[in-house]
Amino acid sequence: MNRLLVKIFIGFTIISFLSGSLNAQDMSETNKTLSAKQESIIPIAALTAQGKLQRLKPALNAGLDAGLTVNEIKEIMVHLYAYCGFPRSIRGLQTFMGVLEEREAKGIKDESGPNASSLNDDRSKYDRGKANLETLIGRPLSETQTGYAAFAPVIEIFLKEHLFADLFDRDILTYAERELVTVSVISAIGGAEPMLQSHLSICLNIGYTSEQLIEFVSVLKSKVGKKEAKAAQAVLNEILKNR
Repeated sequence: MNRLLVKIFIGFTIISFLSGSLNAQDMSETNKTLSAKQESIIPIAALTAQGKLQRLKPALNAGLDAGLTVNEIKEIMVHLYAYCGFPRSIRGLQTFMGVLEEREAKGIKDESGPNASSLNDDRSKYDRGKANLETLIGRPLSETQTGYAAFAPVIEIFLKEHLFADLFDRDILTYAERELVTVSVISAIGGAEPMLQSHLSICLNIGYTSEQLIEFVSVLKSKVGKKEAKAAQAVLNEILKNR
C-alpha cells in the first residue's frame, strides 16, 4: 500500500513538473514574439507617416481584423503626428474613415473600444511629462539642459508638456504600444537615427525583448520596405551590441 502511495505521489510530481515546464516555455515563447495586434501597428504607423495611403488601406483592414479597435487606430494616428506632422496624421485619419465606410457597407461591425479616461492629476503638465519620460527611460532626468534643449529651451518644454504629458497620459494605448508607433514612424521617415536609437532603447527598457525588436525590423521589411528595415537594423544592431 505504501509503495502504491509513493508511486502515485511521484507520478503527480512528474506531471506537475512537466506541466509547469510547459507553461513556463509557453510564456517564454510568447514573450519572444510580437502579437498580431502589435505587428499590425507597425505598417499602419509607418505607411501613414510616409503618406502611402493606398498601401495603408489594407494595413488598416488587417489591423482591425487582428483586433485593434477603431479608437486604438485613431489614437495611433493622433500619436504619430508628433513625429511626422499634422498633414500625414490627418490624411491617415481620412483614409481610415473611408476604410470604415467600406467595411460597414460590407456588413462588418468593428469594435469602437473605450475612449480616453479623464485625467485626475494636479501636477503641472511639465511635471507630468517629465515623470512619464523618466518612466520610459528608467532613470531620473538631469535638471541641467544640454544639446538641443539648451539651444532651444522652448522645444524641450513642448516635448514635456505636449508629447509626454498630453499624449502619453491618454490611456487608449499603452506606453509599449505608443513606443511601437514611435519607432515605426521614425524608421519610416528616415534620417533620424539618434532619435530611433533612443526610442529602441526605451522599447527594451519598458519590456520588449531583443527578439521582438528583431521581429519589428522583419515586419518593417515585409510591410514597409527593405531600405527602411536595413537602416533600422543597423541602429538596433548597435544597441544590442552595447547592452
